[in-house]
Amino acid sequence: MNINYFSEASASLKTLRDCLRFAVSRFYEAELSFGHGSESAFDEATYLILHTLHLPLDQLEPFLDARLTQSEIYDVLDIIERRTEQRIPAAYLTNQAWLGDLSFYVDERVIVPRSFIAELLREQLFPWIEHPEKVASVLDLCTGSGCLAILAAHAFPFAAIDATDISADALDVAQYNITDYGLDDRIDLIESDLFAGIKGKRYDLIISNPPYVDAETVEAFPQEYKHEPELALGSGQDGLDATRIILDNAAQHLTETGILIVEIGHNRDALEAAYPTLPFTWLDVSAGDEFVFMLHRNDLV
Repeated sequence: MNINYFSEASASLKTLRDCLRFAVSRFYEAELSFGHGSESAFDEATYLILHTLHLPLDQLEPFLDARLTQSEIYDVLDIIERRTEQRIPAAYLTNQAWLGDLSFYVDERVIVPRSFIAELLREQLFPWIEHPEKVASVLDLCTGSGCLAILAAHAFPFAAIDATDISADALDVAQYNITDYGLDDRIDLIESDLFAGIKGKRYDLIISNPPYVDAETVEAFPQEYKHEPELALGSGQDGLDATRIILDNAAQHLTETGILIVEIGHNRDALEAAYPTLPFTWLDVSAGDEFVFMLHRNDLV
């Protein structure tokens, strides 16, 4: 930030309301891209300011007219400018991302969690799984920060869970989150390129939010997305390279009654064209019924 500009702003802003207005203006001026947890400049500014001031994230109104100290003003201006000038996603600025009611540590070693599978796990995959207590084994492919593995541990209380990722750096982040939730005895982390490191193992449930972005979309990404590991985003020319490997190999890693659940972004039409004989079941999530599919092991065989 220009020093004179910083001095003018810090001298003019007095209350949280002042800072919020200033942040929203800066975010609109910078034409930021949202999609890593917030949907608007106002929501993101609110989150960043409340987090920076160590205030409850769900209680803006009581603090709007609170006067801030000069050091607090500096801290708020610093995070606003890092967001606008460097276009760093908010989750990396705060090292925190949310899926529903659960928060996870994140940094630039992992993609910012935003999987629709999380919604399904909160419902214990009902009605597709009638008896969650009978699920004995779960595999989370491409675990990243470990968030879906942790949600699976909550959903299926008697399941042993394997979580794999090709990135050792990502697994370090996942380990932090698993330990933070006290799940070291239930979740095993495995460095593996999809199924390569788990030969001979079978699971009642396989979930995966693999890379699924096509090359053209990756090339056109806003700057915010370029802070994320490219390995966790792009998957070949049509975005289906990882999904093809999953479909080709999942049957040999599922139990007789096992099911496979995979998120594929906006690739439903391309996937159905590539696999016209597979009876995909498309699961309803908040964004519609074209982002997550389910297959039984018998469908794959």
